[in-house]
Amino acid sequence: MTAVETSLSSKRSGAEGRLRQWLKPSPFWLAIPGLLFILVFFLGPTIQLISVSFYDKTGEFSLATYSRLISSTVYLRVLSTTFGIALQVTLWCLLLGYPLAYWLSGMPGRRQRIMLMFVLLPFWTSALVKNFAWLVLLGRNGIVAAILEKIGLPGGDQLLFSRGTVIFAMVHTMLPLAVVTMMPIMNQFDRRLTMAAETLGATGAQAFWQIFFHLSGRGIATAGLLVFVSSLGFFITPSLVGGRTETMISQLIITQINTLQNWSFGSALAVLLVVASLITIFIYDRLFGLSSIAGEGKKGHADGKLRRFGLFATGWLGRICARVERFVARNFKGISGQGLLATYGWIVLIVLLFPIIGVVPMAFTEADYLTFPPQGFSLRWFEAYLSSPVWVSATLRSFGIGLATAVITVVVAGLAALGLARSKSRFAASAFLLFMAPMVVPPIVIAISLFYLFASLSMIATDNAIAIGHSVIALPIVFVILLAAFKEHDWRLDQAAATLGASRFRTALRITMPLVKPGLIVGFVTGFLQSFEELTVALFIGGGLKSTLPKQMWDDITLSVNPRIAAASVVVLLVVVILFCAIEYFQRPAQTRR
Repeated sequence: MTAVETSLSSKRSGAEGRLRQWLKPSPFWLAIPGLLFILVFFLGPTIQLISVSFYDKTGEFSLATYSRLISSTVYLRVLSTTFGIALQVTLWCLLLGYPLAYWLSGMPGRRQRIMLMFVLLPFWTSALVKNFAWLVLLGRNGIVAAILEKIGLPGGDQLLFSRGTVIFAMVHTMLPLAVVTMMPIMNQFDRRLTMAAETLGATGAQAFWQIFFHLSGRGIATAGLLVFVSSLGFFITPSLVGGRTETMISQLIITQINTLQNWSFGSALAVLLVVASLITIFIYDRLFGLSSIAGEGKKGHADGKLRRFGLFATGWLGRICARVERFVARNFKGISGQGLLATYGWIVLIVLLFPIIGVVPMAFTEADYLTFPPQGFSLRWFEAYLSSPVWVSATLRSFGIGLATAVITVVVAGLAALGLARSKSRFAASAFLLFMAPMVVPPIVIAISLFYLFASLSMIATDNAIAIGHSVIALPIVFVILLAAFKEHDWRLDQAAATLGASRFRTALRITMPLVKPGLIVGFVTGFLQSFEELTVALFIGGGLKSTLPKQMWDDITLSVNPRIAAASVVVLLVVVILFCAIEYFQRPAQTRR
């Protein structure tokens, strides 16, 4: 054999070896079905939506829609309003949510879970229910206006249909998201570090600002990113409690597509939302690194400068607060910081639960209109709800689609989470970001892009199409829950079972599944709730023929408000509360459930 032949044979053997290594079964392959799901039902339709905005009604390439956007002061004003409101909502959520998250993070395990359920209850309650409650509670004849009048404060008859009300209602909706995003970082913090700082002479304020607050910075940044991107796509809240000057871009998209049938211009507006989200993510990546969302330690490009600025700012705040702390200690004895923090936490919880609790008695009124407190007691509106074929059909459809969504998301996200938790592939980080992508794209954009896909497949106004749309929106959060469950699992137990002769199937059935079952149940319930309260997909893909419960509530609120909507809201609340109790039950240790 010549030297050339030997060299070719060696290269061929090396290539075959690399091919066999690449084709070797790997945990990463479990993520392939999920990646295909994202490609077919998210990336592909989104790219198609972007392309539609570059063509006119005749099918010719055109930039007329974008020229119209730039040249019109009306649309520029709407864009300014959208970004301004989203920014204010983000700042208020961080300012109000951080103390609440700090208070909750200092609680023991079970108490923290229970309190977190009260925080999350408003988040998982439909935005329609909460904004419907605000319409009554903040109305001219509402209880808030009555209280303001009794204490002599003006403005009780002008609480609704203003920018302040829109920001307040959006903060009420997004605050729980900010809290639950910051809490995992706080729970991981070793509080002995602040104790050590105080031992070395730092005051409590200095230890908090220069150690605890500084180390929780990534949680604050991640919460800000998610709240800002989510706020860009709001349309229910500004539609119901806002005025004409508070119109946001999502409302324009609905008007252009549903009312005017101008798909090209509506698509261009949707593209602006996507671009805004991408710019926000790019800035976040430059400052913190996208891997910080996954809980990894990779630093962002500007991490060094940002860290120095953070140390300077927190040191300055620490010195100022230390002086305030000494002043309070000298002049206001008996007042403790923990007591003030607990008082603040309970006040925020009461405000979060106020519209949810307030909507319940409205459903039992005997009047033909909505008031709070209700007039008399009657079950007539529950009878009207249960005797209406339209409402019952919408409710049953929501249950069926919710269960289908829960199954799809748990299976797809579960396989992907298991694969990425066990994989050491260099593609794992990219796969993680792909699974998270639907979370940072407004749901209205996802709904419009899926409309194009399902229209070509003749699937508009079908339950299957709505379930797939809900699954795309629910997939990221279910994926994160299951990924955390698989990462926390001790895989040495599976190895021990395999050493003792157990098959892979038996190990998965008897060891892995029982230990990750709480995570699977939480993921299943989360997928169901995400579908059960989702309106946008049914609004577009339902085609006006398939109404889910949120869609039916939306139609009634926009056409004729009556106490039957309150009865439907109570049904939604009852479902959410029952599922939250189920989550708490299955999260408890097995021995305490016996």
